[in-house]
Amino acid sequence: MLFRQAALLATAILPLSFAQVSEDFEGGWDETAWPIYAPDCNQGGTVALDSTTAHSGTNSMKVTSPGGFCGHIFFGTTKVPTGDVYVKVWLKATTALTASHVSFITMPDSSQGTGKHLRIGGQNEILMYNRESDDATLPDLSPQGTATSKALTAGTWECFEYHLGTDGSIETWLNSEAIAGLTTANNPNANGWGTSGKPTITGVYFGWESYGGDVNTFWYDDIAVGSTRVGCDGGAASPSSASTSSAPAVTAPATSASATSVAATSKTNSTAPGTTLVTTVKSTSASSAPSASTSAAGGGTVPLYGQCGGKNWTGGTVCATGTCTSNGEYYSQCLP
Repeated sequence: MLFRQAALLATAILPLSFAQVSEDFEGGWDETAWPIYAPDCNQGGTVALDSTTAHSGTNSMKVTSPGGFCGHIFFGTTKVPTGDVYVKVWLKATTALTASHVSFITMPDSSQGTGKHLRIGGQNEILMYNRESDDATLPDLSPQGTATSKALTAGTWECFEYHLGTDGSIETWLNSEAIAGLTTANNPNANGWGTSGKPTITGVYFGWESYGGDVNTFWYDDIAVGSTRVGCDGGAASPSSASTSSAPAVTAPATSASATSVAATSKTNSTAPGTTLVTTVKSTSASSAPSASTSAAGGGTVPLYGQCGGKNWTGGTVCATGTCTSNGEYYSQCLP
C-alpha cells in the first residue's frame, strides 16, 4: 500500500507523457479512476468487480452485454501518455470471436473528429483494428489479410498488448508474439488503412460492443497503460519477431446469453503490479498501411450478421438469412 501511494504521488508530479497507470483490482474497483463508458446509449450492459476468475490474485473486471450497439459498455481510464502509448491487458472471453464485427477495446480519437473512436475487436473470427470515421480495418479483411491475424481462445486468459506511435505506427502482440497483420510497418495487407492517420487518443476503455447480435462476457485484469512496453509479466519486455497464423473458418455468430455479474470485495496479494511508474520513452517504429472490411471469404452465402458487401469486399453477397443492409461505404451486413 505504501509503495502504491508513493507511485501515485510520483506519477502526479511527472509530465503526463511519462505517466503510467497499472491496475490489478486487488484493492477493489475505483470507479472514479476507472469509470464506466457507454457513449450515445446504454441498454443492458454491465460492468462489475468479479472474484470468480482472475489472471492473478483474486479479482478481475467482468463485462457483460446483451448484444447490439446500445448494449455496449466499457470501463477504462483517461490517464494516457501524450506521446507513444503502450497498453497491456490480460483478458478472457466466454465466446470466441465470430464472423461478425465487434469491439472489446475502444479509444476516443480526436484525430478522427468529435465522438469518433479507434477500436480493437474482431471480424472473420480474428483480431483487428477498426477506424470509426471511415470503417477502415487493419488488416484488410481479404482472405490474405485475415490469415495474417490471430484468433482469441475462448475461456482462456491471454495477454494482449499494443503500441500506438506518434507517427501513426501500430504494433500488436498476443501472448508476447507479434501479430504481422496488426502492424502498419511493411504490411502488404494494410492498404485500406493508409499512412496519413495519426491516432490521438484521450482514453482507453475495455468492454464489449457488437454491431449485430453477438453477446459475450469478457474479463479484464492486470492492465498497464504507459509510454513504454512492460511486457506480459509487467516487467521489461523482450522483442519478439512477427508471426502469422491461419484464421479459423467463418461461422455464424454466437447467440448464447452471457453470465450474470458477480461483485466481489475481497482483497488479497497479487503477482501483478499495482500502480507503477515508468520514466523511459521507447522510440516508435516506422509506419505503413491496411484496408476495408469483410466477413465471408471467397463468395457463397453469408451467415446472419456476416458481411455481405462494401468497398473492396470480395466475399459472398447473398445472405443465408435476412437482408444485406448497407452500413456505410465499407461495410454491409446480413441483418434480420
